[in-house]
Amino acid sequence: MLTPAVESVRQRFRGIHQDHKRIARSAVVLLFFVLMGKCIGASKEMAIAYRYGISGVVDAYQLALTLVTWLPTMITNQLSVLLVPALVALRKDKSAQNGFLGELEGMGLVVGLASCLLLFLFWPYMAELVAKNLAGSTRETVRQMIIGMAPAGVLTFTICISSSRLQASGRHINTLLECVPAIGLLVFVLAARNDESIMPLVLGTSIGFVIQGLWLRVLARRADALSAIPRVSTRAHQWPNTVRSMGTLMIGSVAAGLWLPVDQYFMAQQGDGAIATLGYANRLLSLLLSMGALAIGRATLPILSEILFQGDHARARSTALKWSGVMLTVGVVGGCIAYALAPYVIKLLFQKGAFTAKDTIAVTNLFRFGLLQVPFYFGMCVLVQLFASERRYRTISVISVLGFVVKIAGNVILARLYGAQGVLLATGVGAASVLACYVFGTRYIPPVEDASRHRARPRNDAHRDE
Repeated sequence: MLTPAVESVRQRFRGIHQDHKRIARSAVVLLFFVLMGKCIGASKEMAIAYRYGISGVVDAYQLALTLVTWLPTMITNQLSVLLVPALVALRKDKSAQNGFLGELEGMGLVVGLASCLLLFLFWPYMAELVAKNLAGSTRETVRQMIIGMAPAGVLTFTICISSSRLQASGRHINTLLECVPAIGLLVFVLAARNDESIMPLVLGTSIGFVIQGLWLRVLARRADALSAIPRVSTRAHQWPNTVRSMGTLMIGSVAAGLWLPVDQYFMAQQGDGAIATLGYANRLLSLLLSMGALAIGRATLPILSEILFQGDHARARSTALKWSGVMLTVGVVGGCIAYALAPYVIKLLFQKGAFTAKDTIAVTNLFRFGLLQVPFYFGMCVLVQLFASERRYRTISVISVLGFVVKIAGNVILARLYGAQGVLLATGVGAASVLACYVFGTRYIPPVEDASRHRARPRNDAHRDE
């Protein structure tokens, strides 16, 4: 009796389109890589805590690393969205692809180096703005670390470009290699003998980024057979569209980046400890969200770009909608599991010393309300890749702004009704509105190219009828 059922299942699996199989395989591999990276990152944090505790050295390290990488990371976050579809579209013109990549790397190195030098020179003035409550010795340590960790900022562009080249070639090893700086830091910190020296932090971070950048570049060159020698120029014809698209995406990025500060503002109205409680809950939520987003986002972007490069918009949208539904379901199941395990995980991770059982209950409560956003966020990540592949950057930014408006309205209304929990509920409502916009845009609003062809078709038919 089982044989017909088993055969039926086999037939269904055989009937699954090759695109879905490729996405599934890539997502599984990426999820494994992300898990490994997160574990190594957690080990790095534990090593820093073991060696330095809560000290001015750690304050200086965190601040310096943020300052050095903030501008390059903000630019490369948008560049990575643009670059994979662009590289897929340029596959047939290797010369143009090689020239554009070389100019991107050259300009990226210039921007990264200039930002680090400016930070070093103007730090004494910036310190009064961003670090006025830190001790004088800590401020000086920050200045030393800025120049010492300059490779982290300079090589951010090279790492982004090489990672995009690998993604466009269907390789995902770049996700695993994201843990290389953490491994470098871990090795140097554990080998250190002086608990006050900044050298293990500076050398571990810088050498880790150098190894990651060189390793990724070698792998990218093997994957696409392009030298992409860095040069400082903007002659490639892709530059105007790239700059315009990045400017458009930045609007949406700024809107998305304001969600956390807005939440902190509303939490501040709830009294002492509310912001800290939100911070602990958000750490776990961001871990859960980033695992799903990285895996499915990086798995779908190159494949959707390939389908669209072939001109099959209908198949690309159908594939994206199906995987959006799959990820929505995964988010529901994962959210339910996280809801059940939350008190035990939070107790294991945080309930030590000054973090009491009462704090565990408070964080668990907020975390559970925050899980409402997980299914919608997972489903949205796939459709964002579709819109990026279709180069609908303006629509992405508009949806981000609309989602932010809904989030603000949700905070105003729900925080009054439910207090701190209302802020997390509003995040779920905002995420649901963003997903709804993406689904509507996918199903009913064609890209500009499709719309123009659709408008032109009646004229051609009418001409033939005449």
